[in-house]
Amino acid sequence: MSYMDMTLLRFTTAGSVDDGKSTLIGRLLYDTKSIFEDQYQALEETSQKRGDEDVDLALLTDGLKAEREQGITIDVAYRYFSTPKRKFIIADTPGHIQYTRNMVTGASTANLAIVLVDARNGVVEQTKRHSFIAALLGIPHIVVCVNKMDLVNYSEDAYTEIVEQYQEFGARLDVNDIRFIPISALKGDNVVDRSESMEWYDGPTLLYTLENLHIGSDNNLIDVRFPVQCVIRPQTESHPDYRGYGGRMAGGVLKKGDEVKVLPSGWTSKVKSIDTFQGEVEVAFPPMSVTVCLEDDIDISRGDMIVRPNNSPEASQRIDAMLCWFNENPLKVGGKYAVKHTSRDARCIIDTVQYKVDVNTLHRDQDDKTVGMNDIARVSFKSTLPLFADRYSRNRLTGSFILIDEGTNETVAAGMIL
Repeated sequence: MSYMDMTLLRFTTAGSVDDGKSTLIGRLLYDTKSIFEDQYQALEETSQKRGDEDVDLALLTDGLKAEREQGITIDVAYRYFSTPKRKFIIADTPGHIQYTRNMVTGASTANLAIVLVDARNGVVEQTKRHSFIAALLGIPHIVVCVNKMDLVNYSEDAYTEIVEQYQEFGARLDVNDIRFIPISALKGDNVVDRSESMEWYDGPTLLYTLENLHIGSDNNLIDVRFPVQCVIRPQTESHPDYRGYGGRMAGGVLKKGDEVKVLPSGWTSKVKSIDTFQGEVEVAFPPMSVTVCLEDDIDISRGDMIVRPNNSPEASQRIDAMLCWFNENPLKVGGKYAVKHTSRDARCIIDTVQYKVDVNTLHRDQDDKTVGMNDIARVSFKSTLPLFADRYSRNRLTGSFILIDEGTNETVAAGMIL
């Protein structure tokens, strides 16, 4: 298996402020030999200066000086590592409530969320908040790591109690796959290597779970969705009449000879060929970036979508969505924003705010309609152009969008279509 063929798993870490997210990522990087010797020496020196007993692996991921000084994570940090089985991208996101938007950003593309729970404190409000956000963002797999087992003498009873606490709460979440692993990120128990201190646990280690998790069916392979990003016309001597449509497969499987329909025009044609950077392929599926050539010359431009004749997304100008607000200035009802959905750009007016979600209790607040930074709310808006949208729960790519303030060009919100 070549490096190019290895599957990629994106995962995010979440948990309370001192649950050890950064230490866990440091431990993963160190035990999979993904850091250099001189990096480790620098960590040793810093840890000794600070009088720490163990080498503080959290220093590997907390890149900002303020993060290291306060011992907290402020911004989303992306880390890359690989094992012989798989490539990984980690989004290390902050635990504080005032950084909810950072967590939403980091988790939006993840296949899996690792939720850390401190073995001494059990399931706390922030555990519930992070799990709710992971479920809201449609992350299909959650691994609950009960960390700091070394501080409760590796007690099986302490672990079992936390698993029961979480299962009671987790039953209300829309997530089908929740797993539990007792670990100590500081000492390395059950992270990469099996723990000798927890003979009672016979499940897999965290790395084994990450390497072997089946993610092939996480993408929607039923509904063909190909948002066109650009029209490719090289007009060279070797390709005088070439006309292809470049973009990234957002859903379904597209094959040579398939009948397709183009939105919004409704024209139909057949797939003549599918090209990639490496050459022609017979089949395209998410998340491949390809160029599709059709048998007929149809007027297609950026923002159009290629689908199956009998399976189209809803083309609608009225959108109902959950919104996570990113900006210091609150959401304005009646306010105008630019909306970006797949490769389509439009403008919209916010109609109503139906309710806000209290991310700690999951209660819906229908009285307070002020949506400020880090708030999550259900809203409806009207767009100037029809958006070819699926429900977010059916397709995370065609079911999501961002709002942009046209005055400042800032991204003010991310949304999930209901």
